[in-house]
This record gives sequence, C-alpha cells and structure tokens, in this order.
Amino acid sequence: MLLGATALALTTALAACGSTGSKPGSDAKPAAHTVPSATPSAPPSSTPPPKPSKVLMPTGPAADLRTVRTTGAGPILMTTLTGKKSGVSGKVWVWLPPQYNDPKYAKYGFPVLTLYAGGQSAGYNTWTDNQLPIQEADAQLSQQGQAHPFIMIMPVQNLDSNEAMALECSDIPGQPKIGTWMAEDIPDFVRANFRTVKGRDGWGVMGTSTGAFCSAKLAMQHPGVFKAAVPIDGYFTPDSPLWKGHEAERLANSPDILVSQSKADVRMLATSGGANAYETKLVKNWVAKAAAPLTIDYYEQPGGKHLTSDFKKMIPNTLQWLTKNLAGPQTD
Repeated sequence: MLLGATALALTTALAACGSTGSKPGSDAKPAAHTVPSATPSAPPSSTPPPKPSKVLMPTGPAADLRTVRTTGAGPILMTTLTGKKSGVSGKVWVWLPPQYNDPKYAKYGFPVLTLYAGGQSAGYNTWTDNQLPIQEADAQLSQQGQAHPFIMIMPVQNLDSNEAMALECSDIPGQPKIGTWMAEDIPDFVRANFRTVKGRDGWGVMGTSTGAFCSAKLAMQHPGVFKAAVPIDGYFTPDSPLWKGHEAERLANSPDILVSQSKADVRMLATSGGANAYETKLVKNWVAKAAAPLTIDYYEQPGGKHLTSDFKKMIPNTLQWLTKNLAGPQTD
C-alpha cells in the first residue's frame, strides 16, 4: 500500500509539472525546471562587539559616610558597616585620593588598597592618623607619577580590645564571622559606593604586625578579590585563644601553611626589620616556603625595628611596589 501510494503521488506530481502527456513530434516544449534562488545571507556586521568595561560604577545603596578627620590630602571618612553576609558590625574608614573628585577623572575607576593596623585594632586603625600618614604620601607620589592614586579602606580588625578575644581576621567557629566581613562585605561596600577598577587587578591589601598576618592570609584565601598584598613585619601562625578546640580550622587559617599549599595567584612583598634577628629569620623562612603561582618579594629594612616609626619610613617604598603590581585608574 505504501509503495502504491508513493507511485500515485509521484505520477500526479509529474503530470502537474507537464513532464507527461506530451506526444512525440508535438510542439509542446518540456516544462522548464527552475531552481529556487537561495536566500541571501546577511552581510557580516561592521560593528565590532563592545569591549568589556574596565570600570565598575557604584552599585548602591550609598553608605552614611561622615568626615572624622581632615588631612593635607583630603578628608578621612568613617561609617559603621553591618555586613549582609557576615552579620558583623564594625567601623570602616575611607580616604579618596584628590583625583577621585577631579572632573577629569569622572569616568575613571580607581584601584583599592585595604589597610590593617597592628595590635588589636578594636575601634581604631593607625592608618587613619598621623602615626602612619599614608594618605599624604600617596597624594604626593601620585602627583609625581610614582604611585597610583588609591582609594584607601581602613577597617577595624577586632570587635573587642581584649587580646583573649582576638579574631585574627578569620571565621573562628562560634565567633563573629569577621573573616567574611573583611573578604566579602567590605569589598561589597566599596563597590556599592565608589568607582573602582573592575575585577581583582586593582585590589590590594597591606598591614603591619597583626595587620600583616591579616593581609597575607586574606590575599591567599581570596585571590579572586586581591591581586597583591604587603605584610609588613608580620607573624604567620594563628595563636588566638579562641582557636582552642578548633585545630583543623586554625590550620586552615594559618599563613604558614597557606604559603605553600594555597596555590593562590597573588603577588606579595614581605618585609622585616633588620634590627630584629628573630623577626628577620621568621619572615625569610616563611618567604622561602612560597609555592607557585604565589610569588613573594622580600625586603629587609636596614636597622628597622618592630615600631610604628619604622613602619612609617617604608610607606613610599610599599606604595611604589603596589603601583608596579596593581592596575592604576582605568576608563573605558
């Protein structure tokens, strides 16, 4: 039945196109077979695809920032940030370089440098006062073309001045999740409020002493956020009493272990004071453990001691190193 139906359909189709029914000698001409013209393809677009943006504009909502100090390089602002991801509330200070509000830079995104202090840093940060006047140094160096104009973010490190409650920039089980606050909530806050370099290429972190521990640890744990770090005269083994009973978590937050195991594609500059033999040995031994793709430069400050006055002397060098290893202001 299928064969017969197919033959009938074919005969009908041929009759319709005139290929049957003409007799020999007839004047009838075979029907012309026409080939349907192909639909012309659209010409290739002459408009190139848009380039990926290098600038991330503020996403909001805007934070309540107020001036708490005026410097020769502009005001230092402060807010209390309650992190949506961590639930932690803490003070954050902000400095914007003079270029940020210059109309010539209105469409530029700026690199970000987060700064952590030594000691407990509960309710204060030594980068916000004259102890470590990094803002004035950056303003001067950027005017001379020797450093990027950085947005500077200066959070607290702890929520309690009692050393027995040191959080070591980590999510210690049963304690406030300050590690999440630092690595996720603070970058979210920065992106919500300021024009920044898109991606991690313009994001760095630096700290002294305990802040050095924090900067090294955060960069290795979060290489998707930070590209470069400068731990100044730091230590690298967690020793807070709050780790008691949580040894696995303590080791997972140890820069001494992360330096050879994290596989973080991060660049660092680790420093030590030359007058402190113990510190010099500790830092040099830690640097020697670094495993690729992590790279660590080492600088030993001649005659340097573990003092804020000596940390201050290294500000120009550290800003210049960060400038070599991070993207500067970007525009589309």
